[in-house]
Amino acid sequence: MPLKAITTVSSLLLSTALLLIGHGMQLTLVPLRASANGLSDLLIGVSASAYFLGFIVGCVAIPGAISRVGHIRIFAVLTALMTSAILAIEMLDDWRFLVLFRFVTGVAISSLYTAIESWLNDQATSETRGRILSIYNFILLMAMALGQALINVGPVSSPTPFTLAAVFLVLAIVPVGLTSKLAPAPVPPTQVSFRLLYQRSRSAFAGALLSGLVVGSFWSLGAVFAGNTSESQSDISWFISAAIIGGGLLQYPIGLLSDRMDRRKVLLLLCLGGTLTSIAVAASVGQSWHLASVFLFGATVMPIYAMSLATAADVSDVTEFVQIGTSVLMLNALGALLAPIALGQLMFVMGAPALFWSFSAICLVFMAFMALQLRQTRVVTVEEQVPFSASASEVAPASFDLDPRGPEQVEQAEQV
Repeated sequence: MPLKAITTVSSLLLSTALLLIGHGMQLTLVPLRASANGLSDLLIGVSASAYFLGFIVGCVAIPGAISRVGHIRIFAVLTALMTSAILAIEMLDDWRFLVLFRFVTGVAISSLYTAIESWLNDQATSETRGRILSIYNFILLMAMALGQALINVGPVSSPTPFTLAAVFLVLAIVPVGLTSKLAPAPVPPTQVSFRLLYQRSRSAFAGALLSGLVVGSFWSLGAVFAGNTSESQSDISWFISAAIIGGGLLQYPIGLLSDRMDRRKVLLLLCLGGTLTSIAVAASVGQSWHLASVFLFGATVMPIYAMSLATAADVSDVTEFVQIGTSVLMLNALGALLAPIALGQLMFVMGAPALFWSFSAICLVFMAFMALQLRQTRVVTVEEQVPFSASASEVAPASFDLDPRGPEQVEQAEQV
């Protein structure tokens, strides 16, 4: 990518990295603190669902607010709210406050993603848009993984790691606040159609839901599982990091494979992998190969979201991509909203390993559904598939304006 393209968005990317280091820390710290305070896995699951409910609300409600006050102001305000929420969670032990402030955090982070991604799209050109998306997704991975390592600066029962997370969140305001770049145009409202997504691709519909049920629950309850089966806080951070790194490193190779075969088959293989690796994680507790199984779990389940998005893009009209992509994202968030309550209750009744045994059962059910879809003729050939583009579920609908399968293809179609 030309140096000019990088410098154009350097301040925003730096703010994004700082923001996501703090966000990555709080994703693990909050459930660990709740567990240390004696809250049941069910209540921790309820608080996680409140987070994803806030995420959905933020995606739907924030475009209008950005249009009224601008990107820089909304970034500063939302970061302040998010910082206040994590500090309040650290100070207040009552589960009602936990649910409330996790909801606020969900609203804030999805809204911040919306502001960041729409800003990146405005600064990108048709030649650099796809590459900026790749850099953005790389920053998402690296910053959140670094956040896992930093939770070990102090015991989870102390204010130290929460304070450090808050410091990173506040620092994220500085590069954006000092930028001389003009803020972009208003963000268009979010458009969602689950019906359209289901009509275009049942496999993509199922994959998006599966990703939310499994990956969303992992973000919500994975640290609780690790806390109940590990001996130290460092073990917990390694547990979460192993899954993140596995999902990040294997997404591109799996994507390249999917460019050469029917993506529905790749989704089927990922479901099979999710089934087997979930069993391995549950069965390997206390074994030397436990982290390897967690790495493989992340490698098989975390790419499901991007694969579902690519599968939907294959069979969608180019003018539909933003709406289809938003529907994939929101269905993923809906699954992440619903699953933690049920799985938290299972963990409360049956113990921590029930989380990964449940993941295995869920992946097995969706694998059977994917197998049924392979019996139907696909409307596009492998040669007609669009090139795979890495995507993360930790984004907002504005990211689809960055994707080369969206506006750039529309521009190309208009030129033909």
